[in-house]
Amino acid sequence: MTQTDLIQRQARCIAHEIRNHISICDVYTEIIRKQLENSGVKNDSVNNALGCISKSLKIISNSLTDLKSLNNLKLKKCDLRELLFQAMEMSKVYVQDKHVTFKLNANDECIADIDENKFLACVVNLIKNAIESIEETGVIEITLIKESNLARITVLNNGAQIPPEKQEEIFQDGFTTKNTGSGLGLYICKNNLASQNAELSLLKSDEESTVFEIKIPL
Repeated sequence: MTQTDLIQRQARCIAHEIRNHISICDVYTEIIRKQLENSGVKNDSVNNALGCISKSLKIISNSLTDLKSLNNLKLKKCDLRELLFQAMEMSKVYVQDKHVTFKLNANDECIADIDENKFLACVVNLIKNAIESIEETGVIEITLIKESNLARITVLNNGAQIPPEKQEEIFQDGFTTKNTGSGLGLYICKNNLASQNAELSLLKSDEESTVFEIKIPL
């Protein structure tokens, strides 16, 4: 057995064990939701949190499947506006003690053929990075513009600037500006979007704001 075979077998075993615990989390999420319903308790914040947990578990499960298959792309028609709202809600957990204002500018329905979980993971990663760039108080603004054959999504934040000399390297494998970063986030995002015929780019990063753009064919 080659080293590659051993690595693949180990990856499958690890994925199997993680998936078992994902299932436990998923089941208990449903139990909590049912208990609230049966008790007549209505709490929008808790329901939203449970929904975000369920969606995150699906994204993790999807990523684990990637360990077993080189072709795990599942394109389907999705409303980008709805997914951007979901991504924004899921990302709020990273705010913690900061004061961040979120804005979503997406008035029109916009349907595109994408992989829902991979797309969500990419947008959450962009928003998470934006939150981390904000020291105490800031704004994150997500805008969806629908054109005749293209959807343009921008994610803007007014946090710390990406150093000009680093801006051309941010999508490279292993590059990071964080002390504890892996350098994989933006690299994975760009490649996952590219597999869906979409494009991720940095429009600008200066003292005023940093703006990333996703272009998706319609």
